[in-house]
Amino acid sequence: MTATPQLHDILKTRFGYDRFLPMQEDVIKSVLEGRDSLVLMPTGGGKSLCYQLPALLMDGVTLVVSPLIALMKDQVDALSANDIPAAFINSTISNREVDRVQLEAVRGRVKLLYVAPERLAVPRFREFLRAFRPSLIAVDEAHCISEWGHDFRPDYRNMRGLRLDLPGVPVIALTATATEQVRADIVEH
Repeated sequence: MTATPQLHDILKTRFGYDRFLPMQEDVIKSVLEGRDSLVLMPTGGGKSLCYQLPALLMDGVTLVVSPLIALMKDQVDALSANDIPAAFINSTISNREVDRVQLEAVRGRVKLLYVAPERLAVPRFREFLRAFRPSLIAVDEAHCISEWGHDFRPDYRNMRGLRLDLPGVPVIALTATATEQVRADIVEH
């Protein structure tokens, strides 16, 4: 399958790549069609691009649930370096800064908003999401959802409540490591 001109143009101009890695284009098209997706790609296989590129083509904000503060910062820094508006909300910023980031998202000045799974348990943040409604939810390191995964994080179980709060918002779950049992658990939750 060849890339559509618009996808290829964004891939080159915004991310600096000449071509898609295996499976990326198919996943991106699935996301753009509004379908939920479970993406299993090796480390370095280009999982992040599978939600970052669609975020640029979708109205609103893509919510990215990520387990590591350092990874969030690296992603936001890399996107910002490519003039892609991104921000994060996690325990390293003050409540005042959280309010500022949320306001920037509401004003359309953020395309990708990274949050830790623990943020999904904060009632005020859930209210913000229900009122604001992201266009896509990306769950990075999705194996953490599963109690059978090697990095089980109980706060990832809040994904189920998020789905109830935001019906119809497509979800892309991404991981490099998932047994059959972990994949089934991810899909269930």
